[in-house]
Amino acid sequence: MATPFAPLEPRGAVLGDEVYALLGKAILDGRLSAGERLRDQELAEHLGVSRTPVREALQRLERVGLVEVAPNRYTRVSVPSERVHADTHEFFVYLMGSAVRLALRRCSDEELAHALEHADAIVAASRADDHPAIMEASARFFDHIVDDTDNVAFIRVMREAEIAIRRNLAGWQPFVECPVERTAGYEQFRDAVALRDGAKAETILRELHGVA
Repeated sequence: MATPFAPLEPRGAVLGDEVYALLGKAILDGRLSAGERLRDQELAEHLGVSRTPVREALQRLERVGLVEVAPNRYTRVSVPSERVHADTHEFFVYLMGSAVRLALRRCSDEELAHALEHADAIVAASRADDHPAIMEASARFFDHIVDDTDNVAFIRVMREAEIAIRRNLAGWQPFVECPVERTAGYEQFRDAVALRDGAKAETILRELHGVA
């Protein structure tokens, strides 16, 4: 392992959750690169924990597709294929469309105002034709929207899958290339959110991402 981890300092959370979050972040930021072998004993020594929470974290990462396991051969960081990128994008767009519809039915006026601030940030990033900024602003918007669904099952599923979604959408490029046309679409999306028109917001979202 090229980059050892500093010993983990438990903060009161379940230790397996902390190891899962740390390893997931390391995959996202490249400290654990695609295809890199993962050895539970080595990881446990670097983190200053037993092998049990490391094994639990690796099993969870395997379930969301970030780790590949071949029994008695290897455990390694997965290498996402073009199919995985495309399928994750499609899944995320449909999931977020449902989240928007649900959240707009339930959120308070104050929560809606906060969502609109994030939507405005998406519009501004699109107007500047800053693709990474569009992605980051969209992530903040949808993090907020997921919480606003007030649906425990929805929130748990999204939180478990969040790391895999972020990794598989790395390098995302807008479906609508023209910044003027794309920004107009995001402005329409923002207006639909302001009116609590979840159906229209979902339709616009899917059009912006080229998902029928």
